[in-house]
This record gives sequence, C-alpha cells and structure tokens, in this order.
Amino acid sequence: MLNNSTYTLINKQSGELAFKLSKFESLHHFDHVQRLNYYSLIWIKKGKGEATIDFNSYSYDANYLFAFSPYQPFLFETTAPTEGVVIHFHPDFFCIHKHQKEVACNGILFNNIYQPPFVVINEQGAQTLDMVIGEMEKDIAANDLALNEAVLSYLKIFLINGSRLKGEQLPEQPKVEEEDIFIVQKLKDSIESHYKVKHSPKDYAEDLNISLKALAKISKKHFNKTLTALISERIIIEAKRELYLTSKSVKEIGYDLGYEDEFYFSRFFKKNTNISPTTYRKTVGFNRANT
Repeated sequence: MLNNSTYTLINKQSGELAFKLSKFESLHHFDHVQRLNYYSLIWIKKGKGEATIDFNSYSYDANYLFAFSPYQPFLFETTAPTEGVVIHFHPDFFCIHKHQKEVACNGILFNNIYQPPFVVINEQGAQTLDMVIGEMEKDIAANDLALNEAVLSYLKIFLINGSRLKGEQLPEQPKVEEEDIFIVQKLKDSIESHYKVKHSPKDYAEDLNISLKALAKISKKHFNKTLTALISERIIIEAKRELYLTSKSVKEIGYDLGYEDEFYFSRFFKKNTNISPTTYRKTVGFNRANT
C-alpha cells in the first residue's frame, strides 16, 4: 500500500494533477494496464518482478528506474516485496519535448523506440536521486509560494541524473552478430529519415536491400519489436509532439506524417495509443506555439 509520504501539486487553472510524488510499499496500483495522461517515473528501490511495457516484457530487480510517456501502456507483476518511489508530472508542468535542450532526456529516458524504458541505478546515483527527492518533499511540505519553481528545478535535476546514468550504463542488450551491426544502424537511420513517407516494413527492406523476412528477424532479435511496431512508434512520437506543441489541426498533422486521409490517421493514432488525437491534445495539454 502507499505510505503517508504522498506530495501533490494541482494545476489551479485546470484542477488536474500537475505533479505527484509518492513512496510505495506495493505496486498493486500498477498490476493492470496503465495508460496515464502524464509522465511517470517509477523507481523500484527494493523488490523484483516483471514489467510489461508496450506489450514487451522485461524482468527487473532492485534499483531499476522506469520512465513512461503519456499514454504509454505498462503494468507490473511483482515476485518479491516491493518498495520505491513514483513521480508523476503533467506535460503542462514540464514538457519533455519543449525542454529537450535543457534536460536532454527525450530519446534517452523517454521516447526511445530502440531501448527499454528503464535504467539500472548504481549506488552513487541512488544517493543523488534520494537527495533530490528529499528536497522535493521539503519544498512541497513548506507550502512556499515559490514551491512550483523549486520542485520543477529538482525534477529537472532528477531527469538529468537519470539520463546521464542511462547513457553510462544502458541495460544489457541482446548480442548482435557482427554482420548485423551495419544493418541495425542503417535501419535506425532509415526510419528516422523516412518515417513520414514510408510506413510499410517492405519499404525499409527495399531501402536496405535485404529480404523482409531477414530484416524482421533482426528487428525482433535486437529491439524485441516488430518492424511495424518500430515504424508506428516513431510516427506516434512525432504526432504527439505536434499535437502538444503546435496549433496544427489533426488533418494537417496527419498529412505531414504521410496520411492523406484524416480519419485513417486518427484510427492509426487511436490503435496505437488507445485514444483519439483530439482527446490526447485535450488531456495531455496543449501549448500554443507562441507560448
């Protein structure tokens, strides 16, 4: 169950959650699929089990830090008594896309379609993150007028340290055969260059001059994802960014991403996020381009 250490900030304009910090003694709140409309950082300090994220399964142990983007599906199944910390924050409180240069966690902790969304925290890192969490608790408990800015500053420090640790100690990945290394990198480059115009796995097989079956096998082995999932996830990341940061209509965003039919794009988005583009914009928050 959750202990008494729960600290919450509410957006006074919308009345919705802006930031929440909780210490937990159980993950039973997350034992079914979650699709939350805010970012979540879940630090497993003690315990072990299995996390299902984007319908891929990962074993975890003590000192694993998980990072989830809005509406990214996840759940936890524990196999040992579990303790830890969870931080939720709404994009209106701190937008990862908008402040990429400031904290450099987009594509590292969050929105990385090629790496699992977790990092193993070492002893020194754990001490630093504990200190940051302690300062967040003090600032919220003090009920100071400037607490929003103070908590935001510590959240940035938390994200910066988490990103640095993941950059230094990425989780062990399946070994890639020497002859596959070049193909893996070419696939990543090709998706990044062409995801707006090439939506089919066949397109990428042709681009890399490799059979579709062979490329699909490499994708599954190295990323634990199908080619279709890799391509779809990259498109969805960009669609979410556009929905949050720009005033473009859903039709315009879909067209920019290679979908001439607005309704087909909306169905594609909903299939991959479980909500419509309009609902995503309304619930995750919408920063107009000039704000």
